[in-house]
Amino acid sequence: KRKFVKSAKAQLQNRFGAAVAEVDFHETWQRSRLTVACVAREAAEAERLLADAERWLAGQEWELVRADRDVVSLDD
Repeated sequence: KRKFVKSAKAQLQNRFGAAVAEVDFHETWQRSRLTVACVAREAAEAERLLADAERWLAGQEWELVRADRDVVSLDD
């Protein structure tokens, strides 16, 4: 598991400039939960980055079970 999580985190950081953290299931070898954060000038750009990251994750050798997206603005 560690190899896959470490690789996914590095790829997300390098490809999308995202900050990535493993936030759950630390002791479960078959499962992991990652949180991906990115910063952009406009909400549409942040949405595109997150959609691209999700698409990349879904295309890898593991199974992407669920993806939730929240875009937060300083104006909120």
